Amino acid sequence: MDAIEIRKAKLEELPTLLQFERGIVEAERPFDETFVKEDFKYYDLAKMIESDEAEVVVALVNGQLAGSGHARILPAKPYNQFDRYAFLGFMYVVPEHRGKGINKLIIKSLVEWAKAKGLPEVRLQVYDDNKPAVTAYEKVGFKKHLTEMRLTTDTLL
Repeated sequence: MDAIEIRKAKLEELPTLLQFERGIVEAERPFDETFVKEDFKYYDLAKMIESDEAEVVVALVNGQLAGSGHARILPAKPYNQFDRYAFLGFMYVVPEHRGKGINKLIIKSLVEWAKAKGLPEVRLQVYDDNKPAVTAYEKVGFKKHLTEMRLTTDTLL
């Protein structure tokens, strides 16, 4: 049985975390034709690691980095019943460790952080066509809430 540990990320782990981010971008690229062809970054991970308004965690399997996730505090819409909420992202598990419950442990840790910060809700975004990710999030209790749709202006109506 593999020993899995979830803990706060460290700045010195940034090179590996940046590899994880590249893995996320490449996994999501097939779901979004609007991505630029060049490499890009979703996050400022160093800033988030040092921020009190974010929590970046890593999963270690037998002492080796195997996954990541983050929660950021975001302002709610004026019509929400709460002022702020936690937004999850940077969810990644290296391929050889998928299916071991690591994603669930990362989410649990981030939800506990959000609760300790007094945040009443946790949200995330996932591509609808990314069925394995949708299933994984539903498995831990997330429910679909809103669907974002797009139309290019060159589409004939």
